[in-house]
Amino acid sequence: QMFDSERLAQALSGWLAQGGPLALVIGGADGFGPAMRERARASWSLSSLTFPHMLARVVVLEQLYRAFSLLHNLPYHREH
Repeated sequence: QMFDSERLAQALSGWLAQGGPLALVIGGADGFGPAMRERARASWSLSSLTFPHMLARVVVLEQLYRAFSLLHNLPYHREH
């Protein structure tokens, strides 16, 4: 599932409200196999493009920072 920043913040808030551990796993170029997809409670697609792992990690971290900023009303995110 693809999210915009506001929807990701809402989803993150919901995931955290469920309690328990939250794991974010970055898949390879071919994605995940069926076993991993079956175990996941949710999935987050960064793009239909393929990114190197290091770039994907930076994008995930920035988007998590943006989501937490939205949840805590910090001025980082700017709506257009």
